[in-house]
Amino acid sequence: MIVKGSNRDLLLELIKKKVYLEGNVLKLIKAEKDDTEIADYLTTCKEKDTEARRKRLGITKQIQSQNKELIEADKANQALMRQISESLEQTKAAKEEADKAREEAEQLRDVAVTDLDTLQKKMQTELIGRIVRVSLIIICAVGLLTSALYVYVMAAGHDTKIVESTWSNLFGILLTNSFSIIGTIMGVKYATEKN
Repeated sequence: MIVKGSNRDLLLELIKKKVYLEGNVLKLIKAEKDDTEIADYLTTCKEKDTEARRKRLGITKQIQSQNKELIEADKANQALMRQISESLEQTKAAKEEADKAREEAEQLRDVAVTDLDTLQKKMQTELIGRIVRVSLIIICAVGLLTSALYVYVMAAGHDTKIVESTWSNLFGILLTNSFSIIGTIMGVKYATEKN
């Protein structure tokens, strides 16, 4: 398509307004052989079109590069979020295990305390039983010995007034002491209980 006549006048108006054609239309338009003004305009248009395309291509490449960087950053962000999520899950699991271990330790401690209390009570009961047996053996032995001595004095025909008062006092003391020992032991036993 060769520019002439009114079309040429329209292009000259575009030149004055510094408006340049661009794109595929430049391939279709040609100037007449002797029209240097339109030929120069079309050459300028082609140069500006080439430069504009190069700029657009540069911008497109820059945007594509930025998009690629954004996609890589998004992938890295998602990987980091997965790591954080896994780390939180591991921390939660570790906390649950620690809580479980603490509960088990507390249960074992309670069992140990109960066993210790039971053992202490058993040892106290055994000790009290021994003390009571030994005390009763001593009381019975002294009572029997004193009674045997009293019987011997009576059988031998000696004066029994001194032995009789001694025997009576001794039995009173033995009974008092036996009740005192048993009362003390029971008091200690009930005083050491928690309830």
